[in-house]
Amino acid sequence: MKKLVLASILLAIVVIVLGAFTRLTDAGLGCPDWPGCYGHLTVPQDEELIKAAEQAFPERPFEAHKAWYEMIHRYFAGALGLFILAIFIFSMVKRNYNDPLKLPFFLLCLVTFQAALGMWTVTLNLLPVVVMGHLLGGFSVLACLYLLRLRLEKERIPGGDHRMLKYAKFAAIGLVVVVCQIALGGWTSANYAALACTEFPLCEGEWYQNIDIVGAFSVPDAVNYEFGAHDYHERMTMHVAHRLGAVITFVYLCWLSLKLYTNASSGTIKSQAVTLVLVLGAQVLLGVSNVVFSLPLAVAVLHNAVGAGLLLVMVKLCYTLYRKV
Repeated sequence: MKKLVLASILLAIVVIVLGAFTRLTDAGLGCPDWPGCYGHLTVPQDEELIKAAEQAFPERPFEAHKAWYEMIHRYFAGALGLFILAIFIFSMVKRNYNDPLKLPFFLLCLVTFQAALGMWTVTLNLLPVVVMGHLLGGFSVLACLYLLRLRLEKERIPGGDHRMLKYAKFAAIGLVVVVCQIALGGWTSANYAALACTEFPLCEGEWYQNIDIVGAFSVPDAVNYEFGAHDYHERMTMHVAHRLGAVITFVYLCWLSLKLYTNASSGTIKSQAVTLVLVLGAQVLLGVSNVVFSLPLAVAVLHNAVGAGLLLVMVKLCYTLYRKV
């Protein structure tokens, strides 16, 4: 069971990275249908199939590389779904005493809904709410898998430091802050607003006079949301909100890490506080690099991956403070 869950965690990370790569290479509609690609289980290869595909979807010219990006992402996501199904079956058939049962069932429901979001991402032409929900769904699957892995471990912190229980609620707040920041990043990315501000640390010009919060967090009517349907001021507001969220997240998590490190007697909690600062610092540097170097593909994909890592650090910290201490 532990090995199966660990393999699923690694696979979930691959799916998140592939999803980010697919989105950042504008391949989200590389296959305009679902679950296949132009009516096939794989990308059309010969000229006759390609010609038929273009006739069936005249509004979507066939681009082989984008279609492959999309289908590879779907293949790995499908494999992850099968792994989670196996986890659920395994937990039902060969359940040990005190092994979690509700969490595998919740994971199965979550990954099923995630598949539906993947379908709607295509059929609704990259509707930003669905795209952001699909991103959050992927992160949620990863977090739940990691939580399941932690719950399967039976070790305790030697001499649990009960004084640290008062920091558990602050860690939970930190987890919520991280999730909100991931959602802001997902909304910014889904609306193609990552380069709405090209200067750092502030946006260009008199940006503060062009803030449009209502427009930025609404969904305009459009047939296709590829490359964004909001105007510049709305996308700039999204970008500024994501930067402001990054500042709040950085300050709060640094404060939390300092408190944990200076007050904990357990080396486990101290090491988690240090890990939190290191991962947070890497994420901030990657975010700044995205702006300064105009969104390099490798940096942008890594920004998603490290964001997932930051979420896992917070999940483990909360679990340690609530369940192990």
